[in-house]
Amino acid sequence: MTRALFALAFGLMLLGALGAPAQATCGWRLVESPEVLHAPICVPNDPKRIVVLDPTFSLGMGLELELPLIGAPLAVMSDGALREKALARGVIDLGSFMEPSVERIVALRPDLIIGGSQADRAYPLLSQLAPTVLIGAEDWKSYFRLIAGVTGRSERAERLLADYDSRVAALKSRLPERTVSVVRITPWDFQVYLDSPNAYGPFAVLRDVGIRRSAYETTESRQALKRPDWEALAGLDGDILLYIVGGVNNSATNGRHEEVLANPLWQMLPAVKAGRVHRLDPAIWMEFSGVGSAHRVLDDVERFVVAAP
Repeated sequence: MTRALFALAFGLMLLGALGAPAQATCGWRLVESPEVLHAPICVPNDPKRIVVLDPTFSLGMGLELELPLIGAPLAVMSDGALREKALARGVIDLGSFMEPSVERIVALRPDLIIGGSQADRAYPLLSQLAPTVLIGAEDWKSYFRLIAGVTGRSERAERLLADYDSRVAALKSRLPERTVSVVRITPWDFQVYLDSPNAYGPFAVLRDVGIRRSAYETTESRQALKRPDWEALAGLDGDILLYIVGGVNNSATNGRHEEVLANPLWQMLPAVKAGRVHRLDPAIWMEFSGVGSAHRVLDDVERFVVAAP
């Protein structure tokens, strides 16, 4: 981030010569949510040029809300379909999520910038470019509603969420009496995203639809992730086992998962022995990006849980 911040400072010097956008006088919309960093913030009533700072929640939800997005970090994405959709809408690639091109942001002259709390270190500089809304909500539906509220798209957001809720309700009645375990295999560890009140997007969808996870994968605390060692994998004793390989940065290509699947400790898991084990798409499960992603998770529930023999 150091180089990015330096570049942003330089960019602001250039912007000053061009005439920086005026900070909002509150004839604009006032954002006062406690889940928005640095609130209250004045934002345009009808923004025309929006830059988003992440290629997941802000990008996917912005496209679903049909916002006038002009820039987003599109490099190093697993979700090629979302990237192509953004490019087709004319979104300019700002580079990587960890270090987007500040020069490109300056050149795009946004009237609103939206991102997550991880961009907070850059807020003092970003907010000189345009009103900057950094959302700290971890629940994906709260995040979606906040983006919609900030941009005047709440009605559309509620329609999309109502459609999702209807599908969840219909699917609940079809679930078999089986437990489901889910694990991510990375080049360096195992990751288990928990069924918890603080569950990450796709696992919150599993919770919504009523999927029962193993005791090892379930908590009522705020914990969202465990990193089990080989012995702790025995806790993944669901009737069905779903696994994710890698996620971003081509981390599915180093071959470790092949070693894992051949290991006797993996082979001893109940679902593996029963032949009820399925590989998931990391573009859906590790780059969750809104209502569309939620429906793709439900597609997997139908395919691997409801329709499974």
